[in-house]
Amino acid sequence: MNIATPKFGVGASALRKEDRKLLRGEGAFTDDIKAEGELRGYFLRSPHAAARFSVGDLDAARSAPGVHLVLTAADLTHLGPVICQTPLKQPDGSSHALKHVPLLCDGEVRYVGDAVAFIVADTLSQAQDASELIEIDWDFDEAQVDLARALDPDSPLVWPDLGTNQAFLYRMGDRAVTEAAFAEADHVTTIKFINNRLICNYMEPRACLAEWDAESEKFTLTLGSQGVHGIRKTLARDVFKTDLDNFRVITRDVGGGFGTKSFNYREYPLSLESARRLGRPVKWVSDRTEHFLADAHGRDNDVTASLATDKEGRILGLKIDLLANMGGYLHQFGPFIPALGATMSTGVYDIQNLDFEMRGVYTHTTPLDAYRGAGRPEAAFLIERLVDATAREIGMPSEEFRRKNFIKPEQMPYLTPGGRKYDVGEFDGHMTRALEKAGKASFPERVKESEARGKLRGFGTAVYIEACAFAGSEPAKLTLDPDGGITLYIGTQTNGQGHATAYSQFVADKIGLDFEKITVRQGDTAELATGGGTGGSRSIPLGGVSVARASEVLAEKMKKLAADELEAAPADIELVDGEARIVGTDRVISYADVARAASSEEDRTGDADVVQDEATYPNGTHICEVEIDPETGDVEIIRYTIVDDFGVTVNPVLLLGQVHGGVMQGIGQCLTEGVVYSEDGQLLTASFMDYAMPRADDAPFFDFETRNVPSTTNALGIKGAGEAGTIGACPAVVNALIDALDRARGVRHIEMPATPQRVWEALNS
Repeated sequence: MNIATPKFGVGASALRKEDRKLLRGEGAFTDDIKAEGELRGYFLRSPHAAARFSVGDLDAARSAPGVHLVLTAADLTHLGPVICQTPLKQPDGSSHALKHVPLLCDGEVRYVGDAVAFIVADTLSQAQDASELIEIDWDFDEAQVDLARALDPDSPLVWPDLGTNQAFLYRMGDRAVTEAAFAEADHVTTIKFINNRLICNYMEPRACLAEWDAESEKFTLTLGSQGVHGIRKTLARDVFKTDLDNFRVITRDVGGGFGTKSFNYREYPLSLESARRLGRPVKWVSDRTEHFLADAHGRDNDVTASLATDKEGRILGLKIDLLANMGGYLHQFGPFIPALGATMSTGVYDIQNLDFEMRGVYTHTTPLDAYRGAGRPEAAFLIERLVDATAREIGMPSEEFRRKNFIKPEQMPYLTPGGRKYDVGEFDGHMTRALEKAGKASFPERVKESEARGKLRGFGTAVYIEACAFAGSEPAKLTLDPDGGITLYIGTQTNGQGHATAYSQFVADKIGLDFEKITVRQGDTAELATGGGTGGSRSIPLGGVSVARASEVLAEKMKKLAADELEAAPADIELVDGEARIVGTDRVISYADVARAASSEEDRTGDADVVQDEATYPNGTHICEVEIDPETGDVEIIRYTIVDDFGVTVNPVLLLGQVHGGVMQGIGQCLTEGVVYSEDGQLLTASFMDYAMPRADDAPFFDFETRNVPSTTNALGIKGAGEAGTIGACPAVVNALIDALDRARGVRHIEMPATPQRVWEALNS
C-alpha cells in the first residue's frame, strides 16, 4: 500500500491534542453537564461500622423545604442489588456465598458510609438538611476491622448467618509437590507483611446525572466512568432487570479512574430510579469525604510467604498464605483481584512448584476492588521482597540471585504455575542495563559519602512482570466524514491517558491525514453497540490493533473511490496530506471529494475487531536509591532508574507520563499513603488532612529508558504500560529502605507506608 509516513504516526512523540480544551477550561466533566430542571441527590450514610437500625417517621424529611423524594430500602424491593460478578471456585468445587452490595441497607449496616437513605431536593443543602430530620434508631455492635484477627473464633461477625468471616477459600498450584520440594531445600526464607489499604483519590470525584424519558420509557445516565457499556449491562441486567435498549449511558471527560471508576455503584441506579419517579433529572455529586468512605478501596492483603532454595541458590518452591480483605460486601470484581494477582506470583523466575492459598475475609470496612494494577502490584511486591530477603539471608548479591533464577529467553514461551504463558522476555538484559545506569558498581562510594553527612543510604532493585491486555478484542469503526476528516468510534474510555492522541496516530499512520482532523468518539452507548472499556492496560494493545486494521480497510476503500474518480488503478493511488493522488503525478482529489464520491455510508466506513488470544506481559527493572536521616526517620529518594520492556512504543511522551504517574502512585503507597480505621470502625484517614498523598517534593527525577522486545502475542508487538510504573515501584523503594536499615541497624522489615515515624522507630527499637 502506498501511504506516505505522516508526521505524527505511530512512534512519534506527539503532544496530547486533548489538553488544549482542558487547559482552557472547556472540558465537559459530569458536573459540568446541566439538565433543565435538575434536582440534587444526597445520601444519608451510616455513622457506625456495625449496627442494626430501624427507620422511624419520614414525614418531617419528606415535607421539608425543597424535598421531592426520600427513599429507603422499603421503597426498592423491585430492584436488584449491585452484584459481585466474579465468584471463585473453592478447592472442593463449591461456590461460596455472595454478599452483594444493597442499593440501600435494610436494617443493618456493615461499614461507616454504608447507605441508609437517599434524599432528592431542589438543592444539595436542602437535601442535607432533610437528612437530619430522618429518625433512625441505632443498635450498634462491636466492629471487626482487624484483618489479621478476623478469622479468630471469637471475632465479631460481619455476616452472622455465615458463622465465619471467611468469604471464600481459593488455592492454586500443587501443595504436595511443593511440600516435597521444601523438604529437600537447603534454605527456606519466610517473610510476613501487610500490603496496605489505599484510596485512589482521582482528581474528579464520582458523579452522575440521571434522566428519564416518559414517552420512550428509557433512561439516560451521564457519569464519569471507565466504560459505558459495562455500566449499562449491570444496570439493565442486575438492577432494573430490563433490556439494554432501555438505557443510554454517556461519559464525557473523566478526571482520573485508576480502576475505581470501572464499577457500577449504588448511587447510579438510585439516581435513575429517582428520576423515573419524579420525571425530572437527578444529579448526584460525591464530595471528597464521600469518596474516602464510599468508593471501593484497593490492596489490603496480609501475607506470609516462603521461598525454598538449594545450596547453589536455585529456587525450588514458593508457598504463599494470603488473607485478602473484602470489606463489608463482595464488590463487583472483589474476589477476582487477589486471584488475578495469584497467577503472577512467581514473577520473572523459573519456579516450578507453587502452593498458593488465599482466604477472602469480611470486615466492617469499605469494600475493596481493583486499583491501578489490580492484584499484579501485590504479586510483584511479594515475590521481589521475598527474593531480596532470600539473597540477603544466603549471602548472595541480589542481582546474582535474580540472574541465577530468571526465566531465560530460550525457555520462551514459558507456562507458569499460575497458568500464565509468557511469550517473550529478556529479564537479565534490562536488569543489567538498569544496574549500569544506576551506578551499582560505585554505590559503596556513595554510601561513605552519605555516612560522612550522618545519613544512611540504600539501593533497591525490583524486576517485575505483569499481565495486561487480556485475551479478547476491542472493535473499532472509522468513517470518512463529508469534510474529509476521519471519525473513530471505539468502546474504550479515556480517563486521562491520552486516547485521542494515541488512536489518531494509528489512523494518521495508515491514511495520511493531518493529526488534528481525526476525531475520536468514545463514551456513548448510542454511538457504538459494544465496548470493553478501559482497564488492565487494554486500550492501546487491543483497541490500537483494531484501529490500525480498520484504518487499512478504510484506506483501501478510499483508494478505490479515488481511483474511479481519477480514472486510475487503486494500486497507483497514494494517500497523503488529506489528498488521494496518482503516484508520480500532480493529479489529486481531496478526501472531502472522495467522501462525496461514495454511494453509501459503507463505502466510507472501515470496521475491524481483531481478537487477541493471550495476555501481553510488560516487564522491566526499577532501581531506587534512598537516603535516610536517622535523627528524624525522613526518607528521600535520591535516584530512580527504570529500564522497561513495553514492546512497540506508540508515543514516547505519553509513555513517559504513564510511567511517571504510576511510579508516583507506588511511591505514595510505600512512603505516605495508608488507610487507618479505629477499633470501632471509624475511618481516621477520611480527608487530605490525614491521608497523605505524595506531593511534588516526594518525586525524584526519573532516569527512564526502554529496552523493548516486541510481543509475539499482540499483532503490533505492543505490550501495554498503564499500570507498570505502579507495579515496579513498591518493591524497589522498600528494598532500598531495607538495604539502608539493614546496613545500619540490622533491620530487615518495615511495613508500608514507611513514614518518618515508622522508620525512626525501626532504627531505635
